[in-house]
Amino acid sequence: MKRLVLALQFLTSLPLPSVKADAVDFAASMRWFPVAGLAIGGAVAGAAWIGMRIDLWLGALLALIAWVAITGALHLDGLGDIADAAGAAHGDRDRLSEVLEDPHIGSFGVVAIGLQLMTKFVLLRLTLEDIPLWILLVIASLARIGPLVWTLFLPPLHEGLGSKFRSEIAWPHVTVWMLVASIVVWFAPPLGVCFGLFALWGLWIRRKIGGISGDGHGAGIELVESGLLLAMIGLS
Repeated sequence: MKRLVLALQFLTSLPLPSVKADAVDFAASMRWFPVAGLAIGGAVAGAAWIGMRIDLWLGALLALIAWVAITGALHLDGLGDIADAAGAAHGDRDRLSEVLEDPHIGSFGVVAIGLQLMTKFVLLRLTLEDIPLWILLVIASLARIGPLVWTLFLPPLHEGLGSKFRSEIAWPHVTVWMLVASIVVWFAPPLGVCFGLFALWGLWIRRKIGGISGDGHGAGIELVESGLLLAMIGLS
């Protein structure tokens, strides 16, 4: 239970009580990321339901605001950093490290975050037309299986937040969550694209960036969420 609380504290802005934990507990909390995703998806679905009582566009807007608020824009920050690194480094590893360590956001990051917010807004609006709200819980949860997969298969980009999870993630943890994802896909087949999205992001970030980091996890979560929304709209 302590590790679940740590996962919720890390991935959400929910007001939770502090818990005593060590480095091992923090690293192992990644195993609970998909469960934390259910809380995130629940907040998004709840906000959408409230807005839909008035208008679908308002439902989409409130859902997007809730998505950003409950995650503290954590993953959007990672998306912006990765976009800046990929756009400005031009394959230079030293330059890439400099960009990732720079706390300021560049033009590539601004554009990436803006496009992501617009994309989610439109996709949420289309989703709310005829797709049940519980799908939003599942999407937020499935997207957070990605970090477990990327941690297991990709080399760490550097010693940082992302690498701290590596010691406590192994095949059994990924296998369990992939089985859970397979069960979910049985009931919502379009979400089966999650497996391909995990692989595509892993391949891209390995080739373009060189490995996985906290920013890479955040960016991947954002893009997988958008991909799953699009799949539900286009394949349902």
